[in-house]
Amino acid sequence: MFSSTWNFVKRHKRKFIFAGAVVGGVYLLGKYAQKKIREIQEKEATEYIAQARRQFHFESNQRTCNMTVLSMLPPLREAIVIQLNSENLTTLLKTKPANKLEIWEDLKIISFTRTIVAVYSTCMLVVLLRVQLNIIGGYLYLDNSVGKNGTTALAPPDVQQQYLSSIQHLLGDGLTELMTVVKKAVQNSLGGLSLKQSLSLLDLEQQLSWIRAEVEAGSERQLSWYMLADDENALADQACGLTENDVMTIKLLNETRDMLDSPDFSTVLNACLNRGFSRLLDNLAEFFRPLPASPPPALHPIVCPQSACLWLRSSPSSTGRSTPSAVKLPATLSRTFC
Repeated sequence: MFSSTWNFVKRHKRKFIFAGAVVGGVYLLGKYAQKKIREIQEKEATEYIAQARRQFHFESNQRTCNMTVLSMLPPLREAIVIQLNSENLTTLLKTKPANKLEIWEDLKIISFTRTIVAVYSTCMLVVLLRVQLNIIGGYLYLDNSVGKNGTTALAPPDVQQQYLSSIQHLLGDGLTELMTVVKKAVQNSLGGLSLKQSLSLLDLEQQLSWIRAEVEAGSERQLSWYMLADDENALADQACGLTENDVMTIKLLNETRDMLDSPDFSTVLNACLNRGFSRLLDNLAEFFRPLPASPPPALHPIVCPQSACLWLRSSPSSTGRSTPSAVKLPATLSRTFC
């Protein structure tokens, strides 16, 4: 039996070799396919985890931006109120001075200037802080990534503090210069406007458009100058002996400056300004609405100390005017109201 089997194998040797090659090829191909599928699944899982980490980092960074903006609004408001103080003028007007007309003119200019500066500075503060914190967030993400393996941090806390302190330019010299430019534009637009002249909401919107055009297009400086100091002013005192942190801070400032000068940033800032002034006009529109009509005369119960209850209503008199007339209530109603 063994010899017959061996003879059968010898007669069909090529068929067995071919079948073995096919089976082996299919087996190896299956193993290769399983390996590739496993690699693809692992790669997708790694990418998903990385995407989830980036998404979490981004959302956390946006929450940090929102909280930072809210914490910076009180210092910004205080700086505006101190430099554009209208309360002193209103207090002075209460003393009825001889030059009250000039004081009213100053109050008009300062009030408009303070309102417009508040819109500009708030929008600038929001977009600048988002740019800075997102740049810092990118470096922090790289520092915290698994591929760093404990190497030197790109953005250590000292660099972060030094870099974020550049926001003081917007709250200091930048804000002062912005007030000067806006006040000049307000004087050119509203200086010749009489205090007795009434303005409609459409007129006010047109005046704001003229002021914005002069501030944004008529000024020699771009809006980005009010947010970040020039290159020459960055760490100028340490120009001859910059540390590694100083070099990194200058790099971050240059990245920020490139972002502020980009068309995308201008688009975002203009959108914020349009939204801010639109919201301002919406709030001002409340003061232009007509007063509601007076309600019709109503009956009012009056409780009399002498236990006599009266209804007070309007009745025509011989002179054509409405005069109050007293009508005694029935006894049951008198007991009810008195």
